[in-house]
Amino acid sequence: MNKQLVFGHQNPDTDAIVAAMAYSQLLNQLGANTEAVALGTPNDETKYVLDYFNAEAPRVVTTVANEVKEVILVDHNEAQQSVADRQDVQVVGVVDHHRIANFETTSPLYYRAEPVGCTSTIITKLYHENELEIPKQIAGLMLSAIISDTLLLKSPTTTDADKAAITELATIAGIDAEKFGLEELRAGTNVASKSAADLIDADAKSFTLAGKNVRIAQINTVDVNDIFNRQPEFETAIKEAVATNGYDLFFLMVTNILNSDTEALVIGEPTEPVETAFEQKLNAQQRLVLPGVVSRKKQVVPQLTAAFEQK
Repeated sequence: MNKQLVFGHQNPDTDAIVAAMAYSQLLNQLGANTEAVALGTPNDETKYVLDYFNAEAPRVVTTVANEVKEVILVDHNEAQQSVADRQDVQVVGVVDHHRIANFETTSPLYYRAEPVGCTSTIITKLYHENELEIPKQIAGLMLSAIISDTLLLKSPTTTDADKAAITELATIAGIDAEKFGLEELRAGTNVASKSAADLIDADAKSFTLAGKNVRIAQINTVDVNDIFNRQPEFETAIKEAVATNGYDLFFLMVTNILNSDTEALVIGEPTEPVETAFEQKLNAQQRLVLPGVVSRKKQVVPQLTAAFEQK
């Protein structure tokens, strides 16, 4: 049986890495020959999770066609968020909870997409549908992914399915989800020791909006001033990233995980669709205040997409 690689998006977050691990484990129980890999090293939050549950991080790859002919995508589908040589392999499966864009295949495939808060919620369902027991370690990892993606169920992306999955997985893992979740989220907010260049790339995705290359990054913190007191450093890092990668617009979300608010720094052009999307002008510091906004997937990308299409 030919081996298949399972992986999430570039600049992987906890769900991108955990979903690959969990889905690979599920598929192998069903007789497949898969390996979970990652398109980047784990961030601080994910390292905390892997250490807590004594799990080994998947190996990092930059190309896949040199190893396999078939791949399975989790937590993404858009080409610009995937492995560099994706066009040289056959995508035979996708499990995702994002919009579908810039995606096509030459052959039929298994595609599972649901509008839930986390890919690991869907994979929890897949264990049930295949009548497989969820291992304790995998349950803890998937619990962590859902906590991360839904900000401990505070994100507007949260659904009843996510809530049910957290309750079930916490029981299997023997974890107090609330207590562990706060510790997990705080583990990902250590920003003082990191450079601006590292922070803007740690959780960032590229989107093609009306022909414009838009980069949307998110930094979680417990105090937005930890970032904006260093704004000149961040502006320099963003402008270098724009020049190097050809981004038209860079939208940096700085999210306070304690009060679920975001302040955004916007660099590049055009800014008019940004102001239209959020019904406010950029202030003198090129920033927007976005109360209650925590989700890139639900509260930023759809609004920007609509505004860019109207331009």
